[in-house]
This record gives sequence, C-alpha cells and structure tokens, in this order.
Amino acid sequence: MSSSTNGGSVTASASQDNDSTPLTELETAEILQSIRNSTTVPATSLPADLALSLDLPQHQPPEESLRDRASYYWDASTMAPLNAVSAAALARLRAYKPPPFPIWDRLPVSRRAAVLILLFADRKGDLRVVITMRAASLRNFSGHAAFPGGKADSLAESPYQIARREAWEEIGLPMDDAKIPKPFRIEPLCSLPCSLAKTEMAVRPCVAFLHAEDVPGKPMALVDESMIPRLDAKEVAAVFSAPFHNFLKAKDEPREGETPPPGDWYDGYWHAWQNEPWRVHNFHVPVNNQKVTKPKVREGEQGALAGELEDEEDEVQRFLVWGMTGRMLVDAARIAYGEEPEFEHNSHYGDEHLLEILENAGRLPDKKKKEIGQEAIKEEVKEAKI
Repeated sequence: MSSSTNGGSVTASASQDNDSTPLTELETAEILQSIRNSTTVPATSLPADLALSLDLPQHQPPEESLRDRASYYWDASTMAPLNAVSAAALARLRAYKPPPFPIWDRLPVSRRAAVLILLFADRKGDLRVVITMRAASLRNFSGHAAFPGGKADSLAESPYQIARREAWEEIGLPMDDAKIPKPFRIEPLCSLPCSLAKTEMAVRPCVAFLHAEDVPGKPMALVDESMIPRLDAKEVAAVFSAPFHNFLKAKDEPREGETPPPGDWYDGYWHAWQNEPWRVHNFHVPVNNQKVTKPKVREGEQGALAGELEDEEDEVQRFLVWGMTGRMLVDAARIAYGEEPEFEHNSHYGDEHLLEILENAGRLPDKKKKEIGQEAIKEEVKEAKI
C-alpha cells in the first residue's frame, strides 16, 4: 500500500532491506571512545562489519551465530551492561535532532503534553522500554498501555520536565535526579516529533536512558531486577517492560532461556485519521518472563483491577500496546537502530503535519477544564487534566 502525506509516504516495508544503516562519524566516535576507555575487556569480539566501521582489530570466531552479533562490552562511562548494537542505538538517539516545530510555542498549555520513553539495558545488554497499563483498561486485560506522561501544568514547562513530573506522579520515578536510588541515574537522549492525541493535543515523546552504574565491591545492579521493582504504580495498575528492538519485527524475537507465550506479537491495519492514512500497530508484549510492578497502595478501581490482574496473571501472558504508544515505539526504534520495520508503516515520524492542519483550521484553541465532583475517581481526574 502506498499513499502520499505531508510528512512522507506510507510504505509497505516487508520487502525492504532491514540491515542497520551505517554509523555516522559522530556515532562511530562516541562508541569507539567508550570502548577504548573501557577498563573491562569485552567478553567477545565485535562483529566484523561493526569492527571495520569503528576501526578496531577484527578477531571474529569462524562460526559466529546471529545472536553473537550483539557482542558484549562494558560502557566505561556508566559501567552498565550494553552490547554493541544497544550502544550504537543509544548513540543514534543522542545524535538525533527533531525538525523545528514552532507550533509548539504557539499552543495553549491545555494543548501541550509529553511522555517519557524510558530505556534500560537488561542482563543480555539489550534495550528494553518501560510501559504502564492504565487502571481503567485492565477490566478485560486488553486495554490502554501508555508511557508515563500527561498534560503540561504551565507554559514554562519543557516537554522533558512535563514527562518527568508525570512519571513521578504515575510510577514514582523521582523528578529530582539526586533522589533516584543509587546506583541508578537518568540520561536524557532526545525528543521525537510530536504526535497527535485523540483529544487533539500535541504530545512530545522524550527519550531517556536509565543507567545502572557499577559500585566497587557490590554485585552489578540491573534495572529490571533492582530498580523497576522499587517503582510505585501510583496512578496506573501495572508497570512492565518490552524488548525495544522487537518493535521493528513482525514476530517475537528469540531470546535465550525464554519461551514466548502463545499468541502473535504483531498485527496492524490502516485507519483514516484526520482524513490521512494512519497505520495502527498492535503489539502483544509477553509478560510471562518478567515481574510486573503493581501499586503499593491500592484504592478504588485502580486497586481492584490490579488485584484482579494478580489473580489472573498466570492466564494473562501478553499486554496489548497499540495506538499512539505503538506508533511512538516504532518511530523511536527506527531512529535508534537505523532499520525499517518488517510491517507496513507511515514513513514520517509523528503527526506534526496533522497538527499544522488543525492549527490552520483554528482547531487548537485553549481547552476548558471539566468540572470534577468530589466523588470522582483518580482515573477520571487524570482524564480531565488531560
């Protein structure tokens, strides 16, 4: 399927070459410096093609499996476990600069929102992304997965400040970096082009990396085993993670020691959004091999649904990630890995051309807040805020 839009063409990419694009000089220099400064010898050699691009000696095993292409090394700046593919992905994200979007500065505060795409490295050095499940969506366990995020409180807030504040309110991730439990720290990487929410708000994705620094004399800390369980799902019913690179694939990527649960990873369809073709991505994320963080203090519907999830978590082995969240994940992964997806997708990033159409039509005025009664539950209050 192919159709032209302001932001680019809609493409079916199943036949495209999915090899990573060559590293830029900036990416190469950053990774090379990291490896040269490393105090730990890499566990295995770098792939031949990557070693050539980094001007490193090649010591490739004669029979190397595909999984070994992500050869392990220690990132000296953080001493967190990252393989070469993940390090290159972070370098691309650090180097990425979104195109100018002057409409943001003209938007009223009620039309501004941001989300936090928080990445971390797992034990194998692969990148994973933190996702939440909203309480109201869990009744049928098919509902609305989302990134931590929400509406701006003031015109003075930057998108990253909005995202961090909302991450504190929703999952307990401290706004103040000094209050993040040691040995963890957060590095802002980049922001992506704005997406258009169904409530006709501009939503800016902010990508960040959660480092786990090495502490001498102590075991290596891993985010998914040490940090994620410390979070408190204060305004959501669950916090889980997903393999970041898999958002470019049509099937579950094989992972050593893990068996995917029954069901498909991906399905999708085309939808007319603001009279433009818009690809809806449905990702069914396995949660059978991870700990899903739930609220520590449970009140009302949020607590009841979280408890219901616990009672049935043996049966529910995949969470649905779709809509704007799914689209942002595809955009972020395309930029990070320099690859195109195996499935059909919109070739442009975000929905800024749609936001421009709405602004020109006078459809982005200040929004009046809804009246909230005293008996309103937290989820209703949050929806009214947004």
